[in-house]
This record gives sequence, C-alpha cells and structure tokens, in this order.
Amino acid sequence: MAIDPRDPDPAYLAFWQEYVMSTLTTHRPDGTPHVVPVGVTYDPGAGLARVITNKASRKVAHVLAAGPEGARVAVCQVDKGRWATLEGVARVSTDPEAVADAVRRYAERYGRTPAPNPDRVVVEITLTRAMGRA
Repeated sequence: MAIDPRDPDPAYLAFWQEYVMSTLTTHRPDGTPHVVPVGVTYDPGAGLARVITNKASRKVAHVLAAGPEGARVAVCQVDKGRWATLEGVARVSTDPEAVADAVRRYAERYGRTPAPNPDRVVVEITLTRAMGRA
C-alpha cells in the first residue's frame, strides 16, 4: 500500500517508533544489492530517514560511489505481519550537528545512546516513497 512519506497514518508512524531493527539496501558497483541490518529513524516532517554508521562501512562507500546526486536506497522493517519500507536518495553527512541529531534520534527510538565514535557519520535518506502495512 502506498503511503505519503511526509504524511503517514498514525499506525505507520508508530511502527517506525517501536524498537524494530531494519535493513538498508544499497547497491554495489556491479549493481547487485547489499543488504545489512541497521537502526533507522524516520522523520516525516523533514522527509528523511537516518542511519548512523562508521565512515569506513561498505554502505557508506556505496552511497559515496553514487556521487553528489546520491544513491537510490531502501530501508525496511518487518514484525510478524507488519512491514514498512522507505525509499529515497541517500547522501552521507559528516556535519557534527547532523550526526549528533541522528544519534539523539537513535537513542530515543532504541532506548540506548551509542558509544562515542569519532568516525561516525549519518546516512540521510531523502524520502521519495513509503509503503507497508502497519
């Protein structure tokens, strides 16, 4: 079911606020999918999903390889019969304020603050599509 990523229904948004791990799908240089488990935060007001990670990760390399236009990606979470997918264009931010904001949002959703990491970056996904059944 198609959902407006900037105006999801309350059940869909609530699902993205629960402690549910997700997957992030990026593309390798040969075009094959690279799917990894991640924590994701969803900010419909800003039209963004955020993933905090290490700057040396493969997911960051894949996003950076796409160039300044960004990389087409998807994040997905599943819990029994409920599922939700957010699609969009990812870019990597090293801005300390953006990283700190993403860490704060992660801590709110997952109930723990990640250990300090000087190599942390945030993958910001500008959302273009949302779908699911919550």
